[in-house]
Amino acid sequence: MNNLNSVLLEGNMVRDPDFRTTPKGTPVCRFTIASNRFYKTGSGMEKEAGFFDIETWGEKAESCNEYGRKGKEVRVVGRLKQDSWTDNDGKKHSKIIIVADQAVEFKPEQKREFSQEAAAEGYER
Repeated sequence: MNNLNSVLLEGNMVRDPDFRTTPKGTPVCRFTIASNRFYKTGSGMEKEAGFFDIETWGEKAESCNEYGRKGKEVRVVGRLKQDSWTDNDGKKHSKIIIVADQAVEFKPEQKREFSQEAAAEGYER
């Protein structure tokens, strides 16, 4: 029986996706998202940003390459995967990534309309 390994994250892409194909022709796309958390402190509100590496395969990778771009808001559902490797100096490394094998959803961009009162108060479009 498998143990539970499930992740749901929402955030914004911090750079354009990196799209490649494996030597066997399988599409793979990697990107990083920033997910913000706000919490109260004695002096007010604080913001904590987390940065997470995402990996997609197949049709999801192609969709991410087509629709993803820096700043785009995205929701991913997948699992954690730990990559391990040894560098040229013999030092061992590991990194946890999120494999978005369940879903990748791009949030629609909302056009904001500002009133003349908001413009007069210094808000930009």
